[in-house]
Amino acid sequence: MNPRIQQHFTDSIATKQRALEVLAEPIERAAQRMTQAIIEGHKILSCGNGGSAGDAQHFSSEMLNRFERERRGLPAIALSTDTSTLTSIANDYSYAQVFARQVRALGTPGDLLLGISTSGRSPNVVEAVDAAHEQGMHAIALTGRDGGALRERLTGDDIEIRVPSEVTARIQEVHLLVIHCLCDLIDSQLFGEP
Repeated sequence: MNPRIQQHFTDSIATKQRALEVLAEPIERAAQRMTQAIIEGHKILSCGNGGSAGDAQHFSSEMLNRFERERRGLPAIALSTDTSTLTSIANDYSYAQVFARQVRALGTPGDLLLGISTSGRSPNVVEAVDAAHEQGMHAIALTGRDGGALRERLTGDDIEIRVPSEVTARIQEVHLLVIHCLCDLIDSQLFGEP
């Protein structure tokens, strides 16, 4: 067996075990907050860059379509998918505004923002959190490392789910697991046990 492959698996498992100890409670709170928002007729906007954009889209697709069971679609929008909007905002304003302008246009009080940044230092995700607060929304942040500037922008009504790792790949792996936990908990809270 290639030792590099074995090390990736070993490191991933160890990171997930450490994460379970510190993330179970904020994951549960975030799922409850998301479920309540949906019950009240609100939506969840998600955003991130690169792999985190993929995670934001993954969350949105699990909500809009289905996760592990047949059910109605749930209201979620990934803000990283409309290339015409992204490029026009980046061109006319700045890349730091690509999510914030969408949040201001689409977000309403009671909606939630799921902001994903492995470092917590993505200026456009930080700006999106500020815009969410302006709109009367709360934020759920998936971060890693020390949480960066994103952690500093969160208020007492927001929830941070920070992976205890400095390694981007490990943080992304746990973020995907967190997303699956959120989807499962939302489904079970809305539709009961399968």
